[in-house]
Amino acid sequence: MTKRKAVIIGAGPAGLTAAWELTKTNSDVVVLEKYSLVGGIARTEEYKGYRFDIGGHRFFTMVPEVEELWHEWMQEDFVVRPRKSRILYRGKFFDYPLRVFNALSGLGIVESVRIVISYAIAQLFPYKEEESFEQWVVNRFGKRLYEIFFKTYTEKVWGIKCTDIRAEWAAQRIKGLTLPAAIKNALFPPRGEVIKTLIKEFYYPVLGPGMMWEKVTDLVRNAGGNVELGSEVVRIVRNGEKINGVEINDADGLAYIEGTDFFSTMPLNELILRIEPAPPEEVIEAANGLRYRDFLTVVLILDIEDVFDDNWVYIHSPDVKVGRIQNFKNWSSEMVPDDSTTSLGLEYFCNEGDGLWNMSDADLLELGTIEIERIGLASETNVLDGVVVRQQKAYPVYDAVYGPLLATVQDWVAGLSNFHTIGRNGLHKYNNQDHSMLTAIMAVKNAVAGQTNDVWSVNTDRSYHEEVRIPRSGDEPVDILEA
Repeated sequence: MTKRKAVIIGAGPAGLTAAWELTKTNSDVVVLEKYSLVGGIARTEEYKGYRFDIGGHRFFTMVPEVEELWHEWMQEDFVVRPRKSRILYRGKFFDYPLRVFNALSGLGIVESVRIVISYAIAQLFPYKEEESFEQWVVNRFGKRLYEIFFKTYTEKVWGIKCTDIRAEWAAQRIKGLTLPAAIKNALFPPRGEVIKTLIKEFYYPVLGPGMMWEKVTDLVRNAGGNVELGSEVVRIVRNGEKINGVEINDADGLAYIEGTDFFSTMPLNELILRIEPAPPEEVIEAANGLRYRDFLTVVLILDIEDVFDDNWVYIHSPDVKVGRIQNFKNWSSEMVPDDSTTSLGLEYFCNEGDGLWNMSDADLLELGTIEIERIGLASETNVLDGVVVRQQKAYPVYDAVYGPLLATVQDWVAGLSNFHTIGRNGLHKYNNQDHSMLTAIMAVKNAVAGQTNDVWSVNTDRSYHEEVRIPRSGDEPVDILEA
């Protein structure tokens, strides 16, 4: 019997989890990663001793298999951190997720009255159909609250109008909650009921999330597997419904790797174009229609010991381009080598090739320096140094047309007998890190044990991994903005 040889495309959370699970089955394992670091979007970058987390990763999960792996891998290298993130709007901090009383008190009596009137109008004249993000939110909170706390930030993240984002995106984040229900729950909390509430603390690797994936890489190698960095898969060769091998381009040039089982975390639009012979034209057209949102992080090192207490803050003002700001010291003190300084990661959501993406690093550092002063967090004179990191295809876009396109690609890929797509981009689903890992665990069971787990159905609710159920008490949060 031929020994199983698994070829894994991508050394992010899904790819490395699949590799680890496969080493337990006495399979030969090779992981191919085009970048110079492991971890994908969950990697840790470093500049002059300052470490920074691409996108921000809180380690909390409701998936037991994943939690067991985290603690098995990290052990004493996990620290417990308080969870705190707020919205910065008009120079004031507001709770995130939104709490209605906090929002209304912070906005003042005049704006609060406008919000209530706006809500009343929305109830008298609601959108009859809820196809878009805007229609869904306005029907439940009124147009004014939507414009203040939902519209600007959401459009910064996705780069498209809220009218072009599907209502299902909002439905994943707000379940069974309306403005009067939130106010009622705050004034008269029902007894004996339970609700979802966000966790107050989470685990975090002392040197950032990439520390975990570097450890897993070592474990895979120690178990006999290979993790090859700087190895880009440029061609995937199939024979009918079976994949035979992949061609890679690395420092030594082109090479061909055969295998018995293949796992891919590659974005679907790239994947389909690299398969030979090519899939049917309708599959290629569908894959080309899938869109992604990129972002870049402008890291500023400041001569300030403490800037704000949060892990990150959301910037809703349309007057600046920055969408979210991480404070890396508040994730772990080891992320910053000098306690008298602070490193902030200003996140700019963009599309590869647009004006922001193509700006020089020097211009981006200047932009970040100007905007950090404009929003009142620091002065330009506080900036000591900085660096820029770009992240391609960070977020699969849920636009008006993605559903049928994804279904077309999914149906064709499902017909490949020894090929498994996993992870966020491999499934074009906005998975959390733990969900991406779960898709890998399930796919390995499908390949090795002949199970029929549906990796496409793994829960992708953004708030899911940070919620627990406790006795109901007070103002129920509205969680919808997190990128």
